[in-house]
Amino acid sequence: MVPSAPLDKTALAQPLEITQADLFEYVFSDPLLAWSFVLNIALAGLTILLIVYLGRNLTDPRAKLIAVSVMLISVVSISSYSGLTSGLTLSIIEMPAGHPAEGMTTAGEDGVLTMWGRYLTWTFSTPFILIALGMIAGSNMTKILTSVAFTIAMCVTGLAAALTTSSLVMRWWWFVISSLFFLVIVYIILVEWSAEAKQTGTGDLFNTLKLLTVIGWFGYPILWALGVEGFALLDVAITSWGYSILDIITKYIVTALIMVWLAKEPSEVTAGADYGSSLPGFSPADD
Repeated sequence: MVPSAPLDKTALAQPLEITQADLFEYVFSDPLLAWSFVLNIALAGLTILLIVYLGRNLTDPRAKLIAVSVMLISVVSISSYSGLTSGLTLSIIEMPAGHPAEGMTTAGEDGVLTMWGRYLTWTFSTPFILIALGMIAGSNMTKILTSVAFTIAMCVTGLAAALTTSSLVMRWWWFVISSLFFLVIVYIILVEWSAEAKQTGTGDLFNTLKLLTVIGWFGYPILWALGVEGFALLDVAITSWGYSILDIITKYIVTALIMVWLAKEPSEVTAGADYGSSLPGFSPADD
């Protein structure tokens, strides 16, 4: 039996090469990058207050469910952007051989800044966007859950594309898989839900929401490809601002439009007191 090599305790005791404090300092050394995070924290907070105000008189349980869904978008966003701002969900990774950003340094370390916390934002917030859109369109639970499952798969494989450092080919392979999942979601929104919204009577609002959502969501893979994670044609701060602007459009503006419409409790969205009850004919008491 070959004895194992002795454990080098001094190596284990060595601190990480870059700390959260270093990343926090790096973020705020670049005001353009810092404001791309801070602005979204502020807007998410204001959007939550707007939802509370506009939804204060809602009585229909289905209308309330849509309001809660859009509120959770901003709840996730304010949390995730706080993680980015603090450096908690940022990392510096070295790109694989052949990548345009190979050999770059960030904050004195080899590699580029990766904002992997954004993928957490998208993974947990986009399902709530789709739940709200599906309910407004009058879709069934099967299609709504299908869209949610594909959007989670899209975000997770997008994260894999951002974090893969073993092979340039594998980075782009993950990107292709993520894009294919995205196209399934686009089909559901543009084809299935558009037809259902027309029948339900919510076509006018849904057409506006789908355009903002789909066009905005197409911007994310384009930015990925142009930014430091892809062809590195855009620097980190510009890429971050691009993502932040898209988040503003597809989250806060979409939420505001939904809540202004929802506050009137139009007949197309109301469903009666027993909506969502686990027992037919049973209406749970209000909290």
